[in-house]
This record gives sequence, C-alpha cells and structure tokens, in this order.
Amino acid sequence: MNANPILLQKKYSRIVELFATKEAISFIDALDFFYSSSLYQLMRDGVSDMHCMSDEYLAEDLCMEYQKKM
Repeated sequence: MNANPILLQKKYSRIVELFATKEAISFIDALDFFYSSSLYQLMRDGVSDMHCMSDEYLAEDLCMEYQKKM
C-alpha cells in the first residue's frame, strides 16, 4: 500500500526532525542522511507499510542505521 505523497512528505519531515534532535546534528545533515538511508528507500517504495509505524520508532531505526555508519 502506498501512502498519500503529501502525507508521506510530512512524515519524512517529522522523522528527520526527531532524528536530528536525538543525534544532536543539524537538520540539513539529518535530511541528507535520511535521503540516503535504507529507511527512506523502504518508505518510498511502500515496503511493509513502513509509513504506518510511529515517527518515534522510525526515528530510532534511523538512529541505529546512522550509528552503524559512523
């Protein structure tokens, strides 16, 4: 199932904001990392209804991916 593109963009924004706060990085750096992440690819492609998961859960998942790459 694919989410409404406008709602999905808003969800991306909330996730990136939470991620930036948790990792104490700039919003621009967080946004840059998000768009190159596997999480973004899964959400964009509608895999496993990732967009239905909470913002907090997805931000935590993004933090784990970030910490593995750093």
